[in-house]
Amino acid sequence: MLKTRVIPTLLLRGAGLVKTIRFRDPVYVGDPINAIRIFNDKEVDELVLLDITASRGNKGPAFSTIEKIANECFMPVAYGGGISSMDEIRKVLSAGIEKVVINTAALMNPKFVRDAVKEFGSQAIVVSVDVKRTWRGRYEVYGDGGARPTGHEPVLFARQMQDLGAGEILLTAIDRDGTMKGYDIELIARVTSTLSIPVIACGGAGAIADFGQAAEQGGAAAVAAGAMFVFHGRHRAVLITYPSQAELAAVLN
Repeated sequence: MLKTRVIPTLLLRGAGLVKTIRFRDPVYVGDPINAIRIFNDKEVDELVLLDITASRGNKGPAFSTIEKIANECFMPVAYGGGISSMDEIRKVLSAGIEKVVINTAALMNPKFVRDAVKEFGSQAIVVSVDVKRTWRGRYEVYGDGGARPTGHEPVLFARQMQDLGAGEILLTAIDRDGTMKGYDIELIARVTSTLSIPVIACGGAGAIADFGQAAEQGGAAAVAAGAMFVFHGRHRAVLITYPSQAELAAVLN
């Protein structure tokens, strides 16, 4: 077992999977069930599934899709998208999902995180923190799928989520999303250096070596990637894949 988890992040848009660049211009990459079957065969550590339209459209979680995916997965799954009530969390977990990822609700009402932890335990609650650099060069948390600046400083916001009981932070560098140019190590290190809970680094992975940098230099407890696992070659042809355990062990052990 590797000490650093390596997690594919899949983006749901309706019934299909897409991949974005800097949270924009989603490109269709296939059927979620087919992708999950491949990841089952590759024996991945766990999976993050994010519905990128649920919160924006105030639709709430697509429970029928979630249940189908949970039934197909052989690995633990964290689901995020449109979760705004205790009942929705309960339904998602009852469908067979191990963790829920909270983003918009945490920004709108931070106490929602505390209530969720009290009801379901910290191990089931992940808070997603999406971060951009402003034109002045400072980091800021963004909401609404990267469209709305919130005024929150990432380290302080992540610490607040930890204090409210969140079990993990999913930290995404919006500027790196889909670029495959490497993680924002500075951002990761700033956040991990002040937290005691695990941080999942996301945004920018393009090579296995990037995982090692995020873990060793950034202090990430886990690394997530999307484009690296669904695209192949300079023309970004769709090919669902995952490194071998030997390849990962070479940079993560």
